[in-house]
Amino acid sequence: MTGTETLERPAAKGPAKVEHFDVLIAGAGISGIGSAWHLQQQAPDKSYVILEALESFGGTWLMHRYPGIRSDSDLFTFGYRFKPWTGAPIATAEEILTYMNEVIEENDIGRHIRYGHRILSASWSSKDNLWTVEAIRTDTGERLTFTCNFMWMCQGYYRHSQGYTPDWPDMEKFRGRIVHPQTWPDDLDLKGKNVIVIGSGATAATLVPAIAGDCAHVTLLQRSPTYFIPGRNENELANRLRELQVDEAWIHEITRREILHNQKEFARRSFEEPEAVKKELLDAVRLFLPEDFVQKHFTPRYRPWQQRVAFVPDGDIFQGIASGKASVETDEIERFTEKGILLKSGKELEADIIITATGFNLCVMGDIAFTVDGKPVNFADTVTYRGMMFTGVPNLVWVFGYFRASWTLRVDILGDFVTRLLNHMTKTGKKKVTVALRPEDHNMALKPWIDPENFNPGYLMRGMHLLPKCGDKPEWQHTQDYWTEKDVVPKIDLTGKEFVYE
Repeated sequence: MTGTETLERPAAKGPAKVEHFDVLIAGAGISGIGSAWHLQQQAPDKSYVILEALESFGGTWLMHRYPGIRSDSDLFTFGYRFKPWTGAPIATAEEILTYMNEVIEENDIGRHIRYGHRILSASWSSKDNLWTVEAIRTDTGERLTFTCNFMWMCQGYYRHSQGYTPDWPDMEKFRGRIVHPQTWPDDLDLKGKNVIVIGSGATAATLVPAIAGDCAHVTLLQRSPTYFIPGRNENELANRLRELQVDEAWIHEITRREILHNQKEFARRSFEEPEAVKKELLDAVRLFLPEDFVQKHFTPRYRPWQQRVAFVPDGDIFQGIASGKASVETDEIERFTEKGILLKSGKELEADIIITATGFNLCVMGDIAFTVDGKPVNFADTVTYRGMMFTGVPNLVWVFGYFRASWTLRVDILGDFVTRLLNHMTKTGKKKVTVALRPEDHNMALKPWIDPENFNPGYLMRGMHLLPKCGDKPEWQHTQDYWTEKDVVPKIDLTGKEFVYE
């Protein structure tokens, strides 16, 4: 069964229509739109649908509406390889949505997207070699059923409906308002207010300079410091190439290659020369702030790249602190009070509004209830194949991007892989593919999804028990190494023993 056939499915209240597609893409964010482009270009005979729970495309860039929201990766690498980026390296959410909209319109992807369709469950039948996907229309509550041969999971890695806020003592006693950036309210007025932003990552670093001009004062409260890279929000190579009137596609590719080369060196040095890299990062902060301040508030306890390093355009957060519009407290929270927050040092910070920029709740496979031949799937009991497929789960790929490089780089790599896999199955007449441990893998030691010694952000540590296991061989790991994967993944032998076809 191929194409967009409509079947009649018996139901208690009469027949319900079931739509069938060759491929079902979950999510119309940066991953889903990129994957759709690859599918259209490289497997044009495959019918597909994109189911998106939100009211429009964009994912993170649509949902997050806090002041100043911007990328923390450069758009030459966060943008798709096939669509030149022509703006400043660090882009606003609005600019990213405009870019994505151009991809959708230029490639007629919009007609394949069903907005306001939240997936509830997905059931695989080996008898029929089909996924049956149950979804709900978020506007009407109508239940819908789709079948597909292959599921392409592009829904991201965190729960969109609610950000992570720790349960601090006495939060209910605070008389002001507590807000998480992920669910920013439209009616929040910061003018003339004293604001505390709790957190030390990219969101906090974005929010503080964005609201500092409106607030009476904003205080960044962090438990421990984070590494940042301050710099000008422009790319000199791209600017020079434009002066030479080089075609934008070439500018995009050349600039992208240089950035990736520099990032590779930075990642290598962070492992091999951590103290030298640390000094370089802190020296950049010292251009804005005095030494004692840098030592107290911007010198992390971990080596560079154990957590994500965010780019800070023009050092705006450091400029805000130097101007006196913002301040920093590095301390732990004892409890909330009626007026604000009492720190463990005994100091009380007063505030009208407290913003908890404290991270995400990890979400594996969009909280969708998966079953295979009637048995519920617990992804924590599976072993990952290169961070994209899972033992015992047929005809499914999850796009999980990079932490030490732009997320979208993996969208392009996996776009090539999935379409090659689909075309291989069509050519060989196979309807089902599952990854399985090879005989030489059965005594392999299993470990967590990501090695916490190499990368340990809070949201991963809190949710590691939900994620698949990895092994001690590259095939069974999510290596997070773009520079190796870009060469290895295109050469994967689809007839290898790890692929079981039927």
